[in-house]
Amino acid sequence: MSLFLHCHAPHHSMATLSPFSTFNSKPLCASLPNPSFLTHQQQQQHPYPLTTTTTSDHKPLSVSTLPRKLLCKPPKGKYVREDYLVKKLSAQEIQELVKGERKVPLIIDFYATWCGPCILMAQELETLAVEYQNKALIVKVDTDDEYEFARDMQVRGLPTVFFISPDLNKEAIRTEGLLPIQMMRDIIDKDM
Repeated sequence: MSLFLHCHAPHHSMATLSPFSTFNSKPLCASLPNPSFLTHQQQQQHPYPLTTTTTSDHKPLSVSTLPRKLLCKPPKGKYVREDYLVKKLSAQEIQELVKGERKVPLIIDFYATWCGPCILMAQELETLAVEYQNKALIVKVDTDDEYEFARDMQVRGLPTVFFISPDLNKEAIRTEGLLPIQMMRDIIDKDM
């Protein structure tokens, strides 16, 4: 079944909108035919409701009261969770790790919860934490919570990642911005 739109504009003129046109004039086109002309079966099959529907409380239904279907599941909180391998640490805990003896490289991710690239980097670091579970220690520092520590470490861009070797003769490697996961693997495997 097709619905025809009734146009009241003359065939020889074009309808144009002007900021000076008045709203008291007749509308150029009617949107839908009168629902009373349709049979009951046609009204049921129509994709848009043409008549007012009421609920059991006799309140008219509107778009805002109809149940909504979600297109995707909403996220379940922040990307740093308790069950993640990459743990969020305080400045004091980080300093103790750096000063202490380690047999594996230490990777410190400076991030912020509002930083989009930090969220992407968190996923990559979690993958690395699974791959290098016993070969590297990966931790996070929230720059909003540890502002002074981030300033002391000269963190100017996010995400900033420090790769600190267990060998005290090797200098730490510092990166800013989103890194490909293969580049992080190469730093851990070749430079630590």
